[in-house]
Parts: sequence; C-alpha cells; structure tokens
Amino acid sequence: MKIGIPIETVSGETRVAMVPGMVTAFTRLEHEVIVQKNAGAGSYFSDAEFEKSGASIVENAQALFAAADVVFKVQPPSAEEVKMMKDGAIYMGYLAPLNNHDTLNAMNEKKITSFATEFIPRISRAQSMDTLSSMATLAGYKAVLISANHLGKIFPLLMTAAGSIPPATTFVLGAGVAGLQAIATAKRLGSRVEAFDPRPAVEEQVKSLGATFVHMEVPEENVETTGGYAKQQSDAFLIAEQKAIGARLPKVDIIITTAAIFGKKAPILITEDMVKMMRPGSVIVDLAIEGGGNCQLSELGKTVVKHGVTIVGTVNLPAKLPINGSGMFSKNLLNLFKNIFQKEDNSLDFEEEVTAGACITHAGEVQNELVKKSMTGGNL
Repeated sequence: MKIGIPIETVSGETRVAMVPGMVTAFTRLEHEVIVQKNAGAGSYFSDAEFEKSGASIVENAQALFAAADVVFKVQPPSAEEVKMMKDGAIYMGYLAPLNNHDTLNAMNEKKITSFATEFIPRISRAQSMDTLSSMATLAGYKAVLISANHLGKIFPLLMTAAGSIPPATTFVLGAGVAGLQAIATAKRLGSRVEAFDPRPAVEEQVKSLGATFVHMEVPEENVETTGGYAKQQSDAFLIAEQKAIGARLPKVDIIITTAAIFGKKAPILITEDMVKMMRPGSVIVDLAIEGGGNCQLSELGKTVVKHGVTIVGTVNLPAKLPINGSGMFSKNLLNLFKNIFQKEDNSLDFEEEVTAGACITHAGEVQNELVKKSMTGGNL
C-alpha cells in the first residue's frame, strides 16, 4: 500500500506523523511511503532525510491525498482534507470524533475507514500503540519546565554563603502517565513533590518516584471505566477531592493538574476561592485545559495572573517537543498499522480488539457506539 504523510495544517502543530527513521520499517513490509514537501520541517526533518530513507516527496497536499491508500496524521483532518482523499482510503491518527462530525460525514461519503488513536483500548498489549500515553509523557515533562520558568524561586535545596534556600514544593493532581512524568521531572529538578489521585492503587507508583501521596476520605465510587479511563464522579466525590486538595494549597509553590475524563468536561479541582489560598507567586499549569480545565480560572491557550498566582493554560505541549513527539507518535502508528494489517491481503479483522475499538468509520457508516450517540445528540 501507499502510505501518505501530509503537512500538519493546524496552527502551532510542529510534529509529523512519520519520521525518516520509520520509513524503512514500512518499506521492508513492501509498502511505499510518500511525504508532502516540507512535512517534517517543523520537527527538523528534511526532505532529503526522507528520500534517503526510501520515501518519495510529493509537491502538494492534493497530490498526496489523491495518491495515498493510507493517510497518517497527527492532528485530525478537516472535512476539506478528507474530500481530497481517495475513495475507500484508510486514515490513522488523532480524530477527535466526538466533536468533528463534519469530518466524519465527509469520511462516510467517501467510504473511508478511519482509526482514531484516542480510542485504542487501554489494554497491556496495546500500550505500544497508545498515542495518548506517549504524548502525555512529554506533556508531563514539559509542564514542569514551564512551571519552573514562571516560578520566582528555584526548585532544589541549596546551601549557599548567603544562607540555605529551601526546595520548592510541587503538587501534582492526577497520577496517570502525565502526572507520573511530572512527578519524576520535578524530583529530578530537586523539588519536594506531593501527589494526589482518587485511586488508592496508584499510591505505590507515586511513592516509588519519591513523592508523598496525599490521601482523601471519599465516598465509595468506581473511579475508572472498564477501558482504563477516568470516570466522571458525583458532586459529593468532587467536594471531597477539593477538600483534600485545598488542605495542601497554602504550602505548595507549583501545581500541575492532569485530571481528564474521556469524552467529558474536565472536573474543576481548584476553584477561585482555592486559588486565593495559594502563596503569591505560585504557579498552576493546567494540562486539562483542552477539556475545560481543572482550575476554574484557567484560560485556554493563555497565561494569566489571578490573585497573585500565575495560571498557565497552554495547549498541545507535545508540539513543543517535536523531535521526540514525532518519533514517539510515528512509532505508535507503526505498531498500530502492523497490528491492524496482519494478513497478507491487508484485509481487516473487526473481531480483533484493537481494530474494533479504534475504528470509527467504515463502509460509509460510523462504527463506534459512543460516536454515534454524539452525532445524534444522545448522552455520552
């Protein structure tokens, strides 16, 4: 098959869906790779590097989409991009199908089979295909560096001729992939680190990284879906979370929030009154901002100062680390591709768990029940 790699057109996106080092993995499988001219420029990969690896360079998006049997992208394609694709083509990458209904309708019109990496099941054997986790690793790392940039003090304990400087205290909300990486990064920089998560099972992971786990008394509720994603909680549960978090706020310098709920608005873990409890000069980096934010005062894509606290609502942090972001993303797509196309004739097996879970459109219809509900206005 001919695999196409277009330029990412979303503002601020610097990653590319395949790096030159991955091209040979596809050509060894007797597939052809075509890359739009300058597609790798934002990630510092030249056209010459792609050609040296065995890819062909295509001048423009229209020519690429018209030729590609399979399209890899980082950001979801627009409806206009889909209309340039071949009838019956295959798409792999982020898709945001709960919101991009125009794109899905365009895919159905062209009978495009699409696989959304956000919908890959959270199972052990699919970890190597999980773009959400790999990109969360980068986001957690970068969030700590951003917080250090805004904080008016240093992270580590220092003994100087002018006296001792105590370490900064970092408080991480959520001990998923991004949260654990934030903990590890803050510890490397010498910060004292505390972490909160409503799942008692992650306490051991938090402590293994040298952080203190903050406990809470909560109503008995299931905090995870069967797919391994965080589950929306009751108001009583949220109030208990806010109480546990609020008790720590006067003593922390940095908060990294990572609490997201798949397909839902992010929970508000830090209210305006809670921000007022923090020390002047403190910093909040809200990694859940694209889902509405965990801090009531966060603003999408902006850094604001409220009540003396700097609140960072930065988006798409992996794009700020495009070399690693592109490399990890393309490796995820390679593993997903090899999992889906296991047969010699490249036919699809919708009985296989990852293929079935990630498939959004096929044969002119939406296949995923959650996405169907979103398109008909049903409750998710």
